[in-house]
Amino acid sequence: MLGIMQAVIYCRVSTLGQGEDGISLEMQEARARAWCVANGYSVEAVLTETVSGGRMANRPQLQRALQLVCKTRGVLVVFSLSRLSRSLSDTICIAARLERARANLASLTERIDTASAIGNLFFRLIAAMNEFEKDQVGERTRSALAHLRRQGRHISARVPFGYDVAGNMLVANATEQVGLAHIVGWHAEGGSYSGIARRLNESRVRPKYGRSWFASSVRSIILRHKKLHAEEARKDAA
Repeated sequence: MLGIMQAVIYCRVSTLGQGEDGISLEMQEARARAWCVANGYSVEAVLTETVSGGRMANRPQLQRALQLVCKTRGVLVVFSLSRLSRSLSDTICIAARLERARANLASLTERIDTASAIGNLFFRLIAAMNEFEKDQVGERTRSALAHLRRQGRHISARVPFGYDVAGNMLVANATEQVGLAHIVGWHAEGGSYSGIARRLNESRVRPKYGRSWFASSVRSIILRHKKLHAEEARKDAA
């Protein structure tokens, strides 16, 4: 209705079981609706997703929420910034899009309402701090995993193609090493991931998991091989 401020509520969980942590879709929606009532907003739509906090482009309900709130120049209401985005670039993109449309954002956990100048400032500062913390954790994790890989330690629930597990160590699987050599060789000759997957299936080379080869699995093997080769080269140069 004319004169009534419009709100679009967006709720997200990473998994169906995340409600056990106290941030279920139902709880997020209830908190958001209560905020809208308290602040004089009429709820235009409630959009939910069960998806990890990946890139904005991979979340259709978030895209729809942004389209609606920009159209009405209302407010996008989320339980927390982490429900909106875990990427600084996406967060900045969302903020810029809302600003251009003269729409606003309200994040309940951080008590942010970009309708105010202070809220707008905190929105950018908290998003930057979240991204900084994420980068620090990722940097420490990558460093620890690289150290374990150099020791030949098995660090994943999925055993990579070409290897088996003995205790907590990776040991070469002779049969799969032949297939691995073919994969690396075909790629060096210019073979595409999909083309290599097709040749493996035609040659009846068994994958480590599943029944068939796919471009994605070939790509993972190639990238892992390149990474290990680069680590060995750095170790030899040291």
